[in-house]
Amino acid sequence: MIKTILIDDEPLARTILKEYLKAYPDIHLVQECNDGFEGVKAIAQYQPDLIFLDIQMPKINGFEMLELIDNPPAVIFTTAFDDYAIKAFEAHAVDYLLKPFSKDRFDKAVQKWLAQKSSSKNMQALLETTAQRPEEQHRIVVKKGANIVIIPVHKVHYLEAYDDYVKIHTAEGFYLKKKTMSHFEQSLNPLQFVRVHRSYLIHLQELTRIEPLEKDGHVALLKSGTRIPLSQNGYGKLKEMLGI
Repeated sequence: MIKTILIDDEPLARTILKEYLKAYPDIHLVQECNDGFEGVKAIAQYQPDLIFLDIQMPKINGFEMLELIDNPPAVIFTTAFDDYAIKAFEAHAVDYLLKPFSKDRFDKAVQKWLAQKSSSKNMQALLETTAQRPEEQHRIVVKKGANIVIIPVHKVHYLEAYDDYVKIHTAEGFYLKKKTMSHFEQSLNPLQFVRVHRSYLIHLQELTRIEPLEKDGHVALLKSGTRIPLSQNGYGKLKEMLGI
């Protein structure tokens, strides 16, 4: 039996999906969720094979929710999203239902998934493709224990590479996000965040001064007192950004 979860903040949309699912007795609905917070918990609890996921929801959106899950299940998106995202879905063979959708379109999406069983590799490719969504320039969503934390980017002091993760340093401590430094370099505002080293991205508003080291090396001193090493290329980029 296939387990599925509906994640959509619109009760009417969930009602329509439930009605359409009646034609598929092998697909068992185990949970309905009103937002991404509930979705993360439900996926951890039930380990579904397939989820129907809205993108534009309160608190966190569908993409942000998926980034908090280590091994996302197969997803059929239900969305009123823009052409850019739809092209991303098509490029990575992740199906989507553009609201409002018919029973016939729903059936085609389900049959496509049953035939192909979209992989987590496709999902990771999708999330990378949609990395430069506007909201990513303003906030970073992370999971810490059982809690979901939304970090406004103005509170980020610097980012640090940490194996397969990135440490996001703030005044309250650091948070881990399973992303690459390149991901953040592309998604954060380049006028605010500068890649000064292979392992570091700094927030320019946190910089107090640049200090020289031996052998033509340099470090950036942040308001918190943290000293960040600068690569030659990073030092050059920082000087260019500061106009010195």
